Order: sequence, then structure tokens, then C-alpha cells
Amino acid sequence: MHFVEIIKRDLRLALRQRSDAAMIVLFFVLTAALFPFGVGPEANQLAAIAPGVIWVTALLAVLLSLERLFLADYEDGSLELMALSRVPLELTLIAKVLAHWLTTGLPLIAAAPLIAILFNMPSEALPTLIAAMLLGTPTLSLIGSIGAALTLGARRGGILIPLLVLPLYIPTLIFGVSAVDAALGGFPVRPHLMMLGAILLISLVVSPLAGAAGLRQANE
Repeated sequence: MHFVEIIKRDLRLALRQRSDAAMIVLFFVLTAALFPFGVGPEANQLAAIAPGVIWVTALLAVLLSLERLFLADYEDGSLELMALSRVPLELTLIAKVLAHWLTTGLPLIAAAPLIAILFNMPSEALPTLIAAMLLGTPTLSLIGSIGAALTLGARRGGILIPLLVLPLYIPTLIFGVSAVDAALGGFPVRPHLMMLGAILLISLVVSPLAGAAGLRQANE
């Protein structure tokens, strides 16, 4: 199956199950909206915690969607056909991760400014927030694909995935929050964004190799 065809196929399936993507965004927004009830409505305090809240809730929202990244293809036999096709399995994994990001990560980025406004985040920090999430959320999908591949076919895979990938998410979380904090404090944001870009490049090399190995193991 061709690289572009895999992306188109996954996007068509996502459009047929629009409720899944909507639930992810709804979880993102509602979880973030709970924090003011816990910490109080004081505007400056909400603005201070906004970067951390947005990144943590986005991370959790991505985790919710990872279990089904390969599960449907595994259950109907499509994954085995993909493994036998002329397209390298690593390239197939990248295609599926890209489709996952387009249907999960991109809607989260679109919803993030709304949460930032609700948390009274200054508007000058919004471009940095969006830039950081554009660099960080693909990394979450790539790293998550490793966990989804390694737990494919396992009992309670949905529980195992967070245990595998959460430690690997920590660098992205740290630099994503730090970039927005730097923008809020008037400090340079470029170093933090460059670190997010470096993590993305490393994930783009390592994740397809590790994920494809996990998929081959699941097919055996």
C-alpha cells in the first residue's frame, strides 16, 4: 500500500468516526477546565499554571487515542498485508503516525488557544504556545506509536501504553512548558523551540525503527 494511500485511508476512517476525535478534544478542554475549580479563579495564578495545564492535558489526550493506532488494522489483517507490501514497514508507520497527528494533534493545537484565553494567558505568548505544540505534538504521536506497537495484541494494552511512553514524554513536556514560560517572562524562546525540534528529529529516526520492530513481533 502506497504511503499517501495509507494516510488517505486512515483519514477517511477517522472522518467516519468523527466522534472519536471529538471526544479527544472534549477531554482536553474539560480536563483543563477543571483546574480553576481546584486552584481558584485568581487570574494571575491561572495564567502562571496555564502552560503546564495545557501541555499535561494535551499529553493525556494523546494517550487516550494511542491504543487504536494499529489495533483495527491488526484485528482485520490489514497490518499483515502492510508488512508484506513493497513499502517498508517503517514508512507505513510514519504514514499512520502522520494521519494520527492530523486527526488528534492538530485539533488539540486548534483548541489550545481557547484554553489559554480561559486561563488569562497573555496574547503575546500564544504564538510561542502554538509553535511549541506544532513541534511537540508530532513527537507525542511518534513516541506513542512505539508503545502502541509493543503492546499490540497484549491484554490490557491500554494500561501498558502509558507506563511505556510517559517517561519518554517528559523531555517534550519540559521544553514545551519552558518555551511558553520563557515567552511569558520575556526571555528568549528559541533555545526551547530548538530543543523541541531536536527531540522531534530524533523521534522521527528512532520511533519508526522501534515501532516497526514491535509490529513485526505482533504479526509473528
